[in-house]
Amino acid sequence: MASFKHVTPPDGGTISIQNGILKVPDHPVIPFIEGDGTGPDIWRASQRVFDAAVQKAYGGKKKIAWFEVLAGEKSFNKLGEWLPDDTLEAFRTYLVGIKGPLTTPIGGGIRSLNVALRQILDLYVCLRPVCYFTGVPSPVKRPEDVNAVIFRENTEDIYAGMEFQEGTPEVAKFKQLFKEAFPKVFGKIRFPDSCGIGIKPISREGTNRLVRAAIKYALEQKRKSLTLVHKGNIMKFTEGAFRDWGYELAAKEFRGETVSQRESWILGNREKNAAISVEDNAREIEPGYDMMTKDQQAALRAEVEGVLNAIWSTHGGGKWKSKLMVKDSIADITLQQVLTRASEFDVIATMNLNGDYLSDALAAQVGGIGIAPGGNINYDTGHAIFEATHGTAPKYANQDKVNPGSVILSGEMMFRHLGWNEAADLIIKGMDGAIGAKTVTYDFHRLMEGAKLLKCSEFASAMIAKM
Repeated sequence: MASFKHVTPPDGGTISIQNGILKVPDHPVIPFIEGDGTGPDIWRASQRVFDAAVQKAYGGKKKIAWFEVLAGEKSFNKLGEWLPDDTLEAFRTYLVGIKGPLTTPIGGGIRSLNVALRQILDLYVCLRPVCYFTGVPSPVKRPEDVNAVIFRENTEDIYAGMEFQEGTPEVAKFKQLFKEAFPKVFGKIRFPDSCGIGIKPISREGTNRLVRAAIKYALEQKRKSLTLVHKGNIMKFTEGAFRDWGYELAAKEFRGETVSQRESWILGNREKNAAISVEDNAREIEPGYDMMTKDQQAALRAEVEGVLNAIWSTHGGGKWKSKLMVKDSIADITLQQVLTRASEFDVIATMNLNGDYLSDALAAQVGGIGIAPGGNINYDTGHAIFEATHGTAPKYANQDKVNPGSVILSGEMMFRHLGWNEAADLIIKGMDGAIGAKTVTYDFHRLMEGAKLLKCSEFASAMIAKM
């Protein structure tokens, strides 16, 4: 059993994992961090919603044993530590937890408590579902077209924090070593004497475990497509490699359940014309075929022939249409197309920075990050922390004013992760009902005609009433 210095866990069971499957007792201990700023207001409202949903769904047969652990300002003021060992031990021991928004300490030390938790516990998936609730004010014409789930890689990319500040001895040493080892590459730096340097690690292992989790989710949830979002046209050996590795993994580990978009074109061309030659098929999927070099043409013909030989028997004759479609999209175009053709994006797998941009952009289309949920998950160890995706908003602290929707919907994700789908369904029903009745907090009230203004705690009550 874990030992704690400053906190005492409640009576309850411990979640475990066996062969990749969570084993959840009827009275699991769930660690929580209420959060800074508006966190306490939001947590009080959210916990009432969670407990009501569990009670209504299971009639007392199941119940959460809530275990408060400390982080952020509350922890620093009480213990002199931003992230105590007790808190890490609680999340390690009980596997699944939830948290409100945390302040990022200013100055030295931990750059972000959120990033620290993700990296220490190796929570490699940031899971961000984004969907529309009827009646929520939106800046776009068809917010109901948004129903996407983002798998954002959580541990690599520039968030690894591998940076050297301009003007420091460290950056001078790094640049000297870089110049000596790679003079041609170093010569591409426009202003080498006055620049900071950042390193962007993207690994095959990190990519594979993210894409594997995204594909499993898409198949389990009967989603139609997985889009690999990248900027591989510029960063060929990091983001471009992410794209290539993603396709490779799908073909290697999920061959029977997936089809790539290019494969679907090749199969579709043969289905439309059974007598089509390999060369004409290649010409159909690459209109610039006749302008290619002979080697490029040969490689394209080999691709077409390879696809037909490998999967025509299992995917041809229209069978590919029932498979999970794996495709890719350049990051900047994706940010445009989630506005102009949002319905084409289903499950998305992408790297850390792209995922940060994309999840907030999609959230804005369905009402903002005030109701955007998030989860950080390691599907191998079972560890997961679900969290608010917005900031602490300290100017509204202790005013019982802000929208608790982000934490509440993160809890809905948590319940689905636990397999308590009945409680999760009731939370969605309560959210839909409260917003649909135009009983909302100030952020929505100011944008909705005829709405009734509720406090944070009152919105929780409205949700419970609509369950």
